[in-house]
Amino acid sequence: MQARTLDEYLNADETMARLAAHAGRLLKLQRIIETTIPTALARACRIANYKLGVVIIHADNGAVATKLRQMAPSVGDALRSSGSEVTEIRIKVQPLDPIPPPPSGQSRSILSENTKQALTTLATGLPEGSSLKDALLRLVNRASA
Repeated sequence: MQARTLDEYLNADETMARLAAHAGRLLKLQRIIETTIPTALARACRIANYKLGVVIIHADNGAVATKLRQMAPSVGDALRSSGSEVTEIRIKVQPLDPIPPPPSGQSRSILSENTKQALTTLATGLPEGSSLKDALLRLVNRASA
């Protein structure tokens, strides 16, 4: 039995073939945009969809969206010159998902045991009533909790 390639699996079903073709168009448009706009800007945006001549681009933040709107005419020209039928470019702000915080109940100490011990030693050498001593002890206590 001969192994089948991923393309063969995707093209075996009509729905999957349409999906694969659409994904290929989006990838082609993304590559054109990456070569048209500055690299730093290209890292902060991505093609979200293409349908009936309308290209939707998601930008990570408002500043990127504003710059892309300014560059939309030249981006549209580059897309049209590559053979894509583009009548409109829509730019939306859609930030990437941030790194999720650790689950509640799990706290991660940002101070190692050696650091805690060194800070405690430093704090004990400071005079009583010193605001620095109080701050160091609070830091160590919070890190231990």
